[in-house]
Amino acid sequence: MRSLLPAIHVPTLVMADQDGTGYLDPENGRYVAERIPSARLVPYRSHDQHVWRAPADAILSETAAFIRSLASHDPVHDRVLATVLFTDIVDSSAQAGAVGDRAWRAVREQHDAMTRAAIARLRGREIKTLGDGFLATFDAPARAVRCAQEITTGARPLGIEIRAGLHTGEIELDGTDIAGIAVAIAARVSALAGPGEVLVSGTIKDLTAGSGIVFDDRGEHELKGIPDSWRVYAAS
Repeated sequence: MRSLLPAIHVPTLVMADQDGTGYLDPENGRYVAERIPSARLVPYRSHDQHVWRAPADAILSETAAFIRSLASHDPVHDRVLATVLFTDIVDSSAQAGAVGDRAWRAVREQHDAMTRAAIARLRGREIKTLGDGFLATFDAPARAVRCAQEITTGARPLGIEIRAGLHTGEIELDGTDIAGIAVAIAARVSALAGPGEVLVSGTIKDLTAGSGIVFDDRGEHELKGIPDSWRVYAAS
């Protein structure tokens, strides 16, 4: 997770015990604080006692001051780390023409209700609908992947196929919308997916290690407008 520290752009307080050992070694605190752009490092001395027993006054005072400082923090246009999910109905125009407007509207309503239920159940946030698909964010990549899998599976009884793409990265919050290169990467990954397929970036694969999700390597791809080549995986 060390490579993700520079992507944290929220107010961060790092308390470093100058008498600490092991994982409480003060060098660990300094390491974290130096790599989080918004972090403030506060050293203290525990005199080898438990962190919450001594010196409690100093720790609580610094924590209270930190919380008070958040009151002046403007959340508009914040940048945060999130997992971005795009979904889309495959060949929606052709299917709408084949079944007619009324029948297609009924399918779309069932699709939208099923998708929103899956996003809510996996604790995601619906950002907006895009044509025949959805844009959503999650604070945990594994839940985002499982949500995409639920949506693709739930669409089949409706006679439709869904493609989905995901990427984890820093996004910009702009009111109710989101922006940033991570959003563009997720959109490009989604465009590579075939019917019923959930594609993810290599970042997602690395972050979900140990989750039980199995990935199939789909090789490296050039993503339009995105620097470098990106390795893409299918969540099976």
